[in-house]
Amino acid sequence: MTQTTEATLATAPDTEVEELVLNKPTRRYWAVRMISIFTVLLAWEVLGRQVDPLFIAWPTQIGAAAIDMIHSGELVGAFLESMKTLTLGFVLASIVGIALGLVIGRYRYVDASTDWLVNALYATPLVAITPLVILWFGLGFQAKLFIVFILAVFPVLINTASGVRNVAPHLVDVGVAFAANERTIFLKIILPAAVPFMMTGIRLGVGRAIIGMVVAEFFTAINGLGALIIKYGNQFETAAMFVPILSLMLMGVVYTAIAMRFERWVAPWRFTDSD
Repeated sequence: MTQTTEATLATAPDTEVEELVLNKPTRRYWAVRMISIFTVLLAWEVLGRQVDPLFIAWPTQIGAAAIDMIHSGELVGAFLESMKTLTLGFVLASIVGIALGLVIGRYRYVDASTDWLVNALYATPLVAITPLVILWFGLGFQAKLFIVFILAVFPVLINTASGVRNVAPHLVDVGVAFAANERTIFLKIILPAAVPFMMTGIRLGVGRAIIGMVVAEFFTAINGLGALIIKYGNQFETAAMFVPILSLMLMGVVYTAIAMRFERWVAPWRFTDSD
């Protein structure tokens, strides 16, 4: 078998050899992932049927409820409403967080003047400021957007600033030695070195943004997926309540995958062919 494979690789063109070598671990990776998903769903299905349906629903029951909610248009409308808030709030938080993080991490006096404020706001519980946000923005879209933004911006900001501070000083010294100006140092040295920290902050921000979106939908205008959770929770329809919860989980997985793909695009040097 090994000799046959080696003979195939030896006679195949370079592009075919590359596909054979690279696709094998990729296929194994996805096979392991699919087996894991199937095992969890099967265990959930079997064990869930042993519990009172009031407390937990199983996958086939949740799937049937999801189909009914899709046909009625209820799930699609709520999903799009939540996606609008989450996407806009998270994109704004990422842009502002990266910009402020670069400045705070680079300039010592800016850090000294803002560090206490960033830490204080980051540690403030969201529930504590929700009534204040309602007073400022009312119960509409602006309030939800602000809550998503304020929750997601700090992980991005703090991680970006940490990335800038952790840039090796000798790299900056080399840039200065070659008469690089501040703009060049930022673009050619600091920004590429801080990319892994930025992306970590963005991944953390995804989870925080989803939490902010759900909390906002609970306490402000009750719509979107948060409204469905409240509605079916009050009606004790456990299977239907699981549908928006799993939709939120799917949303987080998709956004994280997009962030990882974006990282591969902006920082391809960090990944090898085997990643």
